[in-house]
Amino acid sequence: MITSVIFFLFAGLAIACAISLVYHKNPLYSAISLVGVLISLACIYVTLAAPFIAAVQILIYAGAIMVLVVFVIMLLNLDEDKPVVNRLPHLYAIGGILGLVLLAQTFFIFYAVHRAPKQAVNTDETVGKTLSIGAGMYTEYLLPVEIVGILLLMSIVGAVILARRLEYPQLEIVVDNELERRNESEIKDEFRIRL
Repeated sequence: MITSVIFFLFAGLAIACAISLVYHKNPLYSAISLVGVLISLACIYVTLAAPFIAAVQILIYAGAIMVLVVFVIMLLNLDEDKPVVNRLPHLYAIGGILGLVLLAQTFFIFYAVHRAPKQAVNTDETVGKTLSIGAGMYTEYLLPVEIVGILLLMSIVGAVILARRLEYPQLEIVVDNELERRNESEIKDEFRIRL
């Protein structure tokens, strides 16, 4: 009984933070709301006897990744929002329909879980142990783990390519101007500069 109350408390907090995430126009407030969602999910993992996943949720997602997101938001130096003309009013209807579909799926899963037969679980062997997670990652789920690693590598390469704003001739002009400013224009043709 108490676990159900705690679950609904943290689930409600996660939903409230998610609504706040979507509602705020300031991206910094949205990022802080996302931290609230991630912390609520970590608390739900603790109630499900998965402390390792909860700790990883806090350390990696709510900690490291959200710090990077906040730094990116602050580095972008976003201007104040200008009034936006609502050119796509049909998106509200599509969003409402998709929200109702998501709500129907949630109720179906809730119904299916309550109708499923209860099975005894040996908590000493299966739930939340780091050994079982590591054994599963590197035996049964090795291919998906490797695919995720390749996808992360591709995203890093894509981010580097997208971050390069200067074309190569423009980059040469910037380097030449910097060398002239430093009074080092004689080393312009050196191999390390031309590279």
